[in-house]
Amino acid sequence: MWRLGDRKIPEGISVDGGSDWFLLNRMFVEYVINSKDNLVTNMKRFYAYTLLPAESFFHTVLENSGHCGSMVDNNLRITNWNRKLGCKCQYKHIVDWCGCSPNDFKPSDFHRFQQTVRPTFFARKFEASVNQEIVNQLDAYLFGPFPQGTPGLNSYWENVYDEPDGVASLSDTLLTYYHSFTRMGLVRAAASLQGNPNDHSCRYFPMGHPVSLHLYFHLDQFQGYLVKHHATNLATSKLEIMETWVAPKKNFELTMPPGSTFSRLQFAEIGTEWDAKERMFRNIGGLMGPMDETVGMQKWNKGPNVTVTVVWIDPTNVIAATYDILIDASAEFTHYRPPLNQPLRPGVWNVRILHNWSPVAEIHFLIVPLAYNKHQPIRQEDTLRLHNGPTKNSYMEQSFHGLNPVLNIPVSLAYVEQAKRNAALTGPELEGWVDGLVGELWEAADICAVGLTACPVMQPCAKSPWSSMSPDPKSQLGGPRTDGRIR
Repeated sequence: MWRLGDRKIPEGISVDGGSDWFLLNRMFVEYVINSKDNLVTNMKRFYAYTLLPAESFFHTVLENSGHCGSMVDNNLRITNWNRKLGCKCQYKHIVDWCGCSPNDFKPSDFHRFQQTVRPTFFARKFEASVNQEIVNQLDAYLFGPFPQGTPGLNSYWENVYDEPDGVASLSDTLLTYYHSFTRMGLVRAAASLQGNPNDHSCRYFPMGHPVSLHLYFHLDQFQGYLVKHHATNLATSKLEIMETWVAPKKNFELTMPPGSTFSRLQFAEIGTEWDAKERMFRNIGGLMGPMDETVGMQKWNKGPNVTVTVVWIDPTNVIAATYDILIDASAEFTHYRPPLNQPLRPGVWNVRILHNWSPVAEIHFLIVPLAYNKHQPIRQEDTLRLHNGPTKNSYMEQSFHGLNPVLNIPVSLAYVEQAKRNAALTGPELEGWVDGLVGELWEAADICAVGLTACPVMQPCAKSPWSSMSPDPKSQLGGPRTDGRIR
């Protein structure tokens, strides 16, 4: 827009602006929508060619109209600014401001609600997937605590896929994982009647794509994925709907040798979609495939400056990357994305963190082989292209083979040959490989029935506290009462 040249602000107008979070009363809204006077007409024309007009249009029209007496020069809300984390100036190449964004509220911020002295109608931001406890605390502060034993009080479910969204809304990586999670649940159902091998009432054949997916949190800890899916009961040949809970297995381990004085590392994780503002991976659960750009994150205690070495090892024991990180005394989090050539070889990867070349921690993460390509069962020409490791035959320009004996990582031609055979798998053999790998880092924690079931030991989902179908009174809202409250 600046290429068109300067514009003159209409004469006699006092231009104002601010946030695009505001409260507008009905009279003013009707005026802006219906009025044909010169002020509204000219301002609509002027702001039609203005970047982010909502941050100035309403402010300017209100201040220059007959409704100016109703203006309260206050945003009437609490915003959780932490500019050190939330202000990265990420849009400087486009516009002339920093693109700051507020942080999510957490329990440590609760005092700010108690200490406010001005009228406050809103607060931002809240994300229950980041922290549910603060939502419960504020709810109890405003409306009184829920009765003890209220179902679902410390749980949170977030829907990330529903059948009406269409399977095209899922990546091939997610589709592969979700189908594997479904099969894991059916294996658990079948195992519930192991005492009678002739009883098929809990044996199923999977049918179709998943119905829905939820993230499940309890006490602000990620508990896993909930997959709702169809399956045919082999005893009755009838279609049933059930929900499977798959939980992540522990994949981080401190491996410090006895007598080690190294104590700064708290936790480490590999994932994608790192959110530096909230210090978390937005790809919750770390569902990754061959074409994903992986990031390594470490969380630190405060302490003396140290340097650690991070080594990435692929499923065939090829050292894909190694780099040093200098951790200063006040560092809390570090993250780095090694520039690895793609596709990444499918399988369970290993990342080791070394201090003075002694191992202090180990992380395992999965690059899942894709069972789907463009939402269709993958063909062999695509598996050979996507499952054989990087197209340049190495992950980086530099080779790290010389470190294998130093780190006691055996070079095995058998691993390489097996990886080549796996890269050609399709159909049921590929699904078996996928399920074996997924089972190393995930487990089917439970399965429940959404409706009628022939499996006598399967609980109804409505009576399973973890299920997305279970009661959640804290999220049920009725109409406002006479005093304006919702609870």
